[in-house]
Parts: sequence; structure tokens; C-alpha cells
Amino acid sequence: MVEDDKNIQSLVYNYFVKKENNIFQVDIAGNGQSGLEMAYENNYDLLLLDVMLPELDGFELCREIRKSSDVPIMFITARVEEADILNGYALGCDDYVVKPFPLPVLYQKVSALIKRSKGLVRSKVFSAGKISLNPNNGKVFCDGKEIKLTAREYSILKVLIENKGMIISREKLMDIVWGYNSGADERVLDTHMRNLRKALGSNGKLIKTAIRRGYVIEEQNG
Repeated sequence: MVEDDKNIQSLVYNYFVKKENNIFQVDIAGNGQSGLEMAYENNYDLLLLDVMLPELDGFELCREIRKSSDVPIMFITARVEEADILNGYALGCDDYVVKPFPLPVLYQKVSALIKRSKGLVRSKVFSAGKISLNPNNGKVFCDGKEIKLTAREYSILKVLIENKGMIISREKLMDIVWGYNSGADERVLDTHMRNLRKALGSNGKLIKTAIRRGYVIEEQNG
């Protein structure tokens, strides 16, 4: 973990290492340059990178590491601007979590990403109707044609399609896509949902609104 906030260092370290039935060992670097040297010298299963770091920021660190390694990389960051998220994915990160985040969510994300990278679980393409989403390369297809989504739209669709047939509450969507306790206005979710449906064309009808409950993506139009 490359993180300069000592409080976050301590919280994450203690949760991962002292958790019952612990399976993790955690090394910590307090700046980007130290993190880069440690990444070169050790064979890690996953790197957690803060974005705002002294000496070498997280984006630069990710760019350098990707020149020689495919190790899974996850950003832990307070920067939630869409451009930053897209930049992270473009540089080769695999996932991100927005501060402040619940430690159990970070733990599950890290566990899932490590298992996937080791081939312990088989990644698959998710589909609903004529929509398909490939979490391995971040591509979405409708009617056999690739469509471009913003980072937020992609995240919303990913949550819904991975939980096809299940109603996902507005609160849960906001926590996952914008970050736990982000304070984002729910009207922002409405705007992104409207834009997502538009981007999906006729397939946007698969996303149903469950009044006063949330959203669900269903297999068939109706």
C-alpha cells in the first residue's frame, strides 16, 4: 500500500493483518518513490495506490509499474472527478475505491481482485438482453456494436448487470459509484441513469425503476 496518510495506513494495515483467519501480509510505503522501489524489489499480489502522493503521484507510479508488470493495481483516492477515474483506467489500474471507504468493502474488493488475477475464479462477460459487459477490458456492447460510456455510467451498468434481476437501492448505487458517505446529490444519479439509458438505445428499457426502492436490470423488455 502506497499511502502518505498515517491514519489510513494504520486502519487498513490493522484491518487486513489482524483480521480473524488473516491471509494477508501488508507492506506500506509513505511516498511514490519508495512505493516504486518496493514494487520493483518484491513480487506483490496487488498494489493499493493513493493518487495524491509526495515525490511521485499515484498516476505516475501506475504508469511506471505498468511498463514492466501486470500486477493488479487499485487506487484508493479522494479524487472523484470523472477525468481522474478514466485516467486511472487508461493507465492500467484494475479498480478504485473512493475515500472515505468502509474497510469491509475494501477487503472484499482486494480479495476478489487477487483471486481473479490468480485464476481462482473465472471472469466472465455479463449480459442482459442484447447488452454485454466485459469487466476484463471495460468494454460494453449493444446489438453487437461497442458503445462508449462515461466512467460513472459504466460503473452503474456494471453493478446492475452483475446483479441482474435484483433491485439495487439508490443508496447502494451511490455508495458504490460515488463512494461511501460521499454526500453526492441523488439527482446526479438520476442524470447519469438517464444518460445511460440513452446510450444503450432501445436496450435502455431493460433498466427498470422500482419506485421508492431503486433500479433493476431485467432480461426481457416488457
